[in-house]
Amino acid sequence: MPLNFSHVRDNHAVTLKIEFDVGSGVAPYEQLRAQISEQARAGVLPVGYRMPTVRGLAVSLGLAANTVAKAYRALESDGVIETRGRNGTFVAAAGAAADREAAAAAQAFAERVRRLGLTEDAALAAVRDALRAAYGAAD
Repeated sequence: MPLNFSHVRDNHAVTLKIEFDVGSGVAPYEQLRAQISEQARAGVLPVGYRMPTVRGLAVSLGLAANTVAKAYRALESDGVIETRGRNGTFVAAAGAAADREAAAAAQAFAERVRRLGLTEDAALAAVRDALRAAYGAAD
C-alpha cells in the first residue's frame, strides 16, 4: 500500500506517493530516492514543494532516519531537492541542472572515446548498451 503525503499548494493538492517493493532487492533508500526523483522530474512534485522532514518521513515510512537522510543527500547531490537550512527541504528546479550535468557527462564521454580511437558508431553502440543496462530496457 502506498504512503501518501499531501499538502496544499496554490489551492491544489500535491501528494508525495511512496511505495516500497520489499522483494525487489533494491535498497529502501534507493527506492525512496528514485520515486522522489521521478515524481519531481514528472512535475507531480512541483518546484518549490516542501518535502517532509527527514525524521517525519522516516517515522511515516517506518524507516531509520539515516535511510531517509541518505536518500535526501543523494537527491540533493543530483539537484532534485535543495535544503534551505532551518526553512526545510524543497523540490529544486532540477531540469536545467540535470540537463547541464548530462551535457557535461556526454561531452566528457565524447572526448574520451575519441582519444580511445572509437568510431562514432562504436561510441553510440556503447551508449545504447549502457542505457539499456541502466534502464533495464530490451531491444
